[in-house]
Amino acid sequence: MRLRNYIDGSWQETEHATYTTVLNPADGEELAKVQLSTKEDVAYAVQKAKKAQQKWALVPAPKRADYLYEIGRLMKERKEHLAQVLTKEMGKVIEEARGEVQEGIDMAFYMAGEGRRLVGETVPSELQNKFAMSVRAPVGVVGLITPWNFPLAIATWKSFPAIVAGNTFIWKPATETPMMAYEMALIFEEVGLPNGVANIVFGSGNTVGTAMIEHPDIRVISFTGSTETGRHVAETGGRHLKKVSLEMGGKNAVIVMEDADLNLAVEGIIWSAFGTAGQRCTACSRVIVHKDIKEALEQQLLEQMTTLTIGNGLDEAVKIGPVINGKALQKISAYIEVGQKEGATLLAGGKVLKTGQFQQGYYFEPTLFTNVKWDSRLAQEEIFGPVLSLIEVDSLEEAIEVNNSVKYGLSSSIFSQDINKVFQAQRDLDTGIVYVNAGTTGAEIHLPFGGTKGTGNGHRDSGIAALDVFTEWKSIYVDFSGTLQRAQIDNN
Repeated sequence: MRLRNYIDGSWQETEHATYTTVLNPADGEELAKVQLSTKEDVAYAVQKAKKAQQKWALVPAPKRADYLYEIGRLMKERKEHLAQVLTKEMGKVIEEARGEVQEGIDMAFYMAGEGRRLVGETVPSELQNKFAMSVRAPVGVVGLITPWNFPLAIATWKSFPAIVAGNTFIWKPATETPMMAYEMALIFEEVGLPNGVANIVFGSGNTVGTAMIEHPDIRVISFTGSTETGRHVAETGGRHLKKVSLEMGGKNAVIVMEDADLNLAVEGIIWSAFGTAGQRCTACSRVIVHKDIKEALEQQLLEQMTTLTIGNGLDEAVKIGPVINGKALQKISAYIEVGQKEGATLLAGGKVLKTGQFQQGYYFEPTLFTNVKWDSRLAQEEIFGPVLSLIEVDSLEEAIEVNNSVKYGLSSSIFSQDINKVFQAQRDLDTGIVYVNAGTTGAEIHLPFGGTKGTGNGHRDSGIAALDVFTEWKSIYVDFSGTLQRAQIDNN
């Protein structure tokens, strides 16, 4: 199977195209070959998208929304197929893949509802016989750069608000996980989305991503990925005066206070730390635990970790699938050495799985460190794998300080039965998302998603806030006085 670009409603191949192989991280099986596109392919896609957008912007928003309703309906019909494909190319267990597809379905219906809102505001004018209002206007052509860990959900967070707002888009999926983009293109075709509204250009970040950021007719870049790459996207986009929306890394923590429901906390930590093999930007990689319950928490975590089954995510009994590739294994392994050199105590895991059923895939044991120093590399740097660090504290104030010490600010959590501690924590934790008596994962599509500091640059995916990325505010004044009225001068 060869995946070609989807541009202006048709499948197109670069002349003298080169391809790279898409592998199943669970067993090394070749799933497809995906085209590595050129700067010229991006330019062609933008040309078609720009032409299409002029007509698409004139389609009433409720009619644009009708396409999203149909897209959501088809995604719902194909939910199991999409989930199976997602697990094969990304590796996450089938239960999680179904959840990700459901998130995309929810986003389709949610954003379709915005077709009858796209709310602006009317306000009183300071002058007589004058009307004042603001409305949302489409930006034009937008560029979407999405990661491999959520190859469907994150794409829907970006593309669906872009569609309903009247934009057209160029989408560059990760080369590791292009098959979900192919599946979505088939759905776009089937619902009859007008040619040029949705365009998919496969290829590397260095070539295709850079060409998108530098193209003068792409006015918005919405990027999800590493903080290092996001910084480059912001710098390049800034030189071209683009609006750049960044959702990047995380070093998320669960705080467990001495009065916490320990069983619930352990359940939330296990799911947050080891779900998706730790490959979530919201994954819990730090547990900040009160000294009075540290030993009890350690023991329960170790007991629960022994129940985690590892293997191919298509097996319904498996709880942890592979990491994405060999490079990820090397990075995770390197952090195990870092942690040991820093003096942290390795309680469980810490090894690549290579024998038997794991021989052809990329598997890493769920790993637990304790006695981790709050300012160590293990506690400060994003690992993006199933590695959890326990940090002991004496008080809630110290826990909040430790949580806020990292350069990221995506998600945080606190387990406590004390309402006063809960309200203090939700106020003082400096992350874009805060959970109470739950883990660090589980965002819902109708609230903004994103973070502070090294996690983002102020914009948000999901929720109504996503529309702010893909629209411009236009203020409109209608003077029906029949005379020239000068604001701030004639209102004295």
